[in-house]
Amino acid sequence: MKQVKKKILLLAAGILLLVFIAAGIFLYSTIFQPFSLSETAYIHIGRERNYEEVVRQLKEEAELPSEKIFRLLAERMNYPNMVKTGKYAIEDGMTMPDVIRRLRSGNQTPVNLTFNNMRTGENLAGRISQQLMADSLSLLNALNDPANAEKFGFDEQTFISMFIPNTYEVYWDISIENLLNRMKREYDLFWNESRKEKAGKIRLTPVQVSTLASIVEEEATYADEYPTVAGLYLNRLNRGMRLEADPTVKFAVGDFSLRRILFKHLEVESPYNTYKNSGLPPGPIRVPSIKAIDAILSPQQHNYLFMCAKDDLSGRHNFATTHAEHARNAAAYRRTLNMRGIY
Repeated sequence: MKQVKKKILLLAAGILLLVFIAAGIFLYSTIFQPFSLSETAYIHIGRERNYEEVVRQLKEEAELPSEKIFRLLAERMNYPNMVKTGKYAIEDGMTMPDVIRRLRSGNQTPVNLTFNNMRTGENLAGRISQQLMADSLSLLNALNDPANAEKFGFDEQTFISMFIPNTYEVYWDISIENLLNRMKREYDLFWNESRKEKAGKIRLTPVQVSTLASIVEEEATYADEYPTVAGLYLNRLNRGMRLEADPTVKFAVGDFSLRRILFKHLEVESPYNTYKNSGLPPGPIRVPSIKAIDAILSPQQHNYLFMCAKDDLSGRHNFATTHAEHARNAAAYRRTLNMRGIY
């Protein structure tokens, strides 16, 4: 009888051992089961640092192998108490311990921050906020803060010229303060000795170059016209002539959609209206591109003083050295606008 009981106990122990072994194998295989992704997934952890939101994103964006096992592991590795903001890459072949270690250490994936074709501070703040954790309102408030502008050597009208359109590698959760510091460093690198020397030759400061570049970029639809238009405006400045640039009137009126500048628009009282004011306006009317800035620094040498959109409405311009020639070009353009019913 004792022998039978002993065999039963041994059998039960054996079965129990097999169960533990099987459970261990299952647990091990689940813990170290690699993520199977066709492409890298990204999760974003905002300033709330919500652990439940992290789990949700891992399930939806990265096809988490096992939520239950992940939670057990995360608790074991104390991750719920160590959630950090940022953008994190979840790559094919990673295991759950790999992911937890990456999230817990704050090992983020940088963001390639880009912005171009920005007309206003609102546009700029909106574009940046689409790519970073910072919200657009906070960014806009920082851009409109006179103290911020003064800190970096600008004023409210010129602060926007500190942002040189390019691609910058930053972290998704970068603070607004650090972002502004980064943009100032990039601005200083952009305005190297070569560019400063070129600006000096045309008797403009870097900010004035950006201001004129913003007008050129708004005026010329095609980049190959930038150097020609730049040379024209510099000719007018050097002769003491008003720029009489239509884009500055649109800016002053607050409507870039205007297809035709009328006499009533030319009479608007604004320091940006270059039909009424000599010299450059107080600041850029958009964030100028590098190509436009470099066009000012390396303008085409010519004697043009006047320009008018071509009457084929192609977006290109006729250039003239005399007012009589310009008047003919302008008359042809007006006829086309009248024929098309553009008022």
